[in-house]
Amino acid sequence: MMRLLFLIFVATVVAGGLRAQPAGYRFERSIAYRPAEGDAQIDTMCRLDICCPTARKGFATVVWFHGGGLEGGEREIPAALCDKGFAVVGVGYRLVPQVEVADCIDDAAAAVAWVVRHIASYGGDPRKIFVAGHSAGGYLTTMVGMDKRWLAPYGIDPDTTFVALIPYSGQAITHFARRREMGKAETEPWADDMAPLSHVRPDCPPLLLLSGDREQEMLGRYEENAYFWRMLRVAGHPDARLCEFDGYNHGNMPQAGHPVAVRYIREKLAEQ
Repeated sequence: MMRLLFLIFVATVVAGGLRAQPAGYRFERSIAYRPAEGDAQIDTMCRLDICCPTARKGFATVVWFHGGGLEGGEREIPAALCDKGFAVVGVGYRLVPQVEVADCIDDAAAAVAWVVRHIASYGGDPRKIFVAGHSAGGYLTTMVGMDKRWLAPYGIDPDTTFVALIPYSGQAITHFARRREMGKAETEPWADDMAPLSHVRPDCPPLLLLSGDREQEMLGRYEENAYFWRMLRVAGHPDARLCEFDGYNHGNMPQAGHPVAVRYIREKLAEQ
């Protein structure tokens, strides 16, 4: 486990989502990743944006899920992850309460399956897929990467498909939106089969767990991730890391997390 001190952090990239196409990159917006079949919400929400290099082949891809408690937010491509030599895919998905949490996870799985099947047509390597996201997006990252039932309908095994999972301040226990569906309070600890913690196993993909300062995080989020990391170690997982960013809260911790994620991605690619 690493505890990183970011008392002073100087950003070298523009914070937030990508607003302009970087030189040498192809940027496509609003690609449908699943058939709408007459469903207006699927047609509107189940879309993705992709930013990928144009001058290289066989590049890696980061699939990025936005945060927002599964009830807000919109697809984005973090600017701090762009122009780094790999593709970034920003995914939108349906939101509660219009749908249930299981539908959000199902959308996430469909989006990842689309990337695995189509990234080669953009020049990417489908064997170099990283899945990442912030908060609710971190929850979706670990659910599709650790609970095999979500990608099974697409014939995808996350253990052999993903290079690594990178949840930023993701929920390790059952998401509070799911707990509300069950009539439980947001603050009630609960871990059913909709909790990433329930799918800890030694053979899941490598994980880089990122968290804000334990004293500034949301609803014990650091402690969730610390226990998640510990149980992965207890289960015999060989490659799980936990980083805490001192002085960063739940909302701004991606500022510190992005550079660490970029270094981690490059390290993992060098190992292949």
